[in-house]
Order: sequence, then structure tokens, then C-alpha cells
Amino acid sequence: MKRALSLLLSLTLAVPAVAASAQTAPAPAVTAPVPPAVASIPQARALAPFSARYQVFRDGDPMGDATMQVVKLDGARWRVDLSIRASHGLLRLAGLNLQQSTLFTVEDTGYKPLAQSTVRHALFSNKKTIGVYDWAAHKAHWQGDVKKTRRAPVALQDGDMSGLLINLAVLRDARPGSSLHYRFVDDGRVREHQYVVAPQREPQSVEDIGYDAMRVSRVRAGGDDNQTVLWVVEGVPTPIRILQREGGEDALDLRLVDYTGA
Repeated sequence: MKRALSLLLSLTLAVPAVAASAQTAPAPAVTAPVPPAVASIPQARALAPFSARYQVFRDGDPMGDATMQVVKLDGARWRVDLSIRASHGLLRLAGLNLQQSTLFTVEDTGYKPLAQSTVRHALFSNKKTIGVYDWAAHKAHWQGDVKKTRRAPVALQDGDMSGLLINLAVLRDARPGSSLHYRFVDDGRVREHQYVVAPQREPQSVEDIGYDAMRVSRVRAGGDDNQTVLWVVEGVPTPIRILQREGGEDALDLRLVDYTGA
């Protein structure tokens, strides 16, 4: 169970609890089908609210479900949320789930995080961390159930993003054959994230319907045997699949069921 919770957290920090003060916007009523990829390369699409449902598999077996959403708040503020809940086997009995949110604004230079929260639930264990990105002081800091080594303020650089915002940036920036680079600042950690988009599209299916998708793989750092792979399709506001691999084996696999909005 401890390994499963670690995998859930690593997945969300690579690719959200809803912030206590935020209000969830109602999702549009009509479920949109996933459109097939088009041959032409569109310009970067504007961010729009959406809500998506995923099936979650662990080591190839059903584990639970997940939801991802982007909500437009007041003024220039937005929020992206990811929630993963175990509903099968021992993990269901243990009440295993993880929720993560990032509050942000959309600037000319990209997505700018303002605050971030993570809540992890398991049997006899509940942990919560809250992070604030202070752009006036160019520092970020986390409080709550944070490791001692991650409690010191982190110096911010323009363009820094949380893991959830990097997922949105990949959707915005992915082009066949391109290379993407972002600086990850999340949960008291700073990492350079580099992604490579495969030059050729790959077949993927959503509810038994096939599509040609772009495979986006995070380049592994030295000594890191974990890998995150996303498959994205133009016109779809969320990845159609998110895969976390460990030691060359599939560990956690999120597969899109449907989405509303956008």
C-alpha cells in the first residue's frame, strides 16, 4: 500500500485536494467525444474549463478511478485539480486516495502558480501539504506534512510551474518531433523536466475508439528508473492516457473515459 501511495504522488507531481476556499464550477452537461487527430498542426489553443474521467490501473489490474478538471474562477484566476481514488482490492479497503490542486493565473509567458495543495488519505494516515508561490518575493514555501528537507523557501524563477501545470503546458506545447523543457517547483522540490515528443503518432483507444496520438515521454535523469509518458490529441483538453513506469514495467496507468467542456 505504501508503494501504491508513493506511485500516486509521483504520478501527479510528474504530469489534485481541492483548495478549501475554492468553489467548484459546474461541469457542462454534454459529454464530448474524443475527436481524432488532424493532420495539420494547430496553434496553441486557449485554456478552457473541462472535467475528465479516467480509469486507473496498477500493474495492469483495475485499481480505481480519477478525475481531472480545470475551473475558471474570479478575475484571472484558474484552478486545476486531480483526484485519484482506489475502488478495487486491498487498496479500496485501505481507503487509498490522493487529491491535488494548483491555483494559478494565465499570463503572456504561460501558467503562473499561486498556491498548491496535496491531500493523501490511507488507512490510519492522513497527510496534507499547502504551498504558496510568493512572486513578489520570488520565493515558494510549503507547510503541513512536509519533510524537514523540503521546508526551506525555494527561490522562484519566471516560468516555474507545479506538476499539474506542467501537464497543461505539455498539452499546449506538444508538436510531433519537438522537445519541451520546464522547471518543476512543487512540494518543496525543484527539478528540470525535459520531454520528447515522438515524431510519429501512435494508435491509442478511448472506449474502443481508435485515435492517432502524440506520445510525450519525460527524459529520465541519471539513475532514475521511473518514467512518465503522456498521449495527447489535438482538440482534447486533457491527456487521453498517462502512464507511470518503474524499472521498465507499467506501474500506474490512467486511461481517459470521457470529458465535458472545452
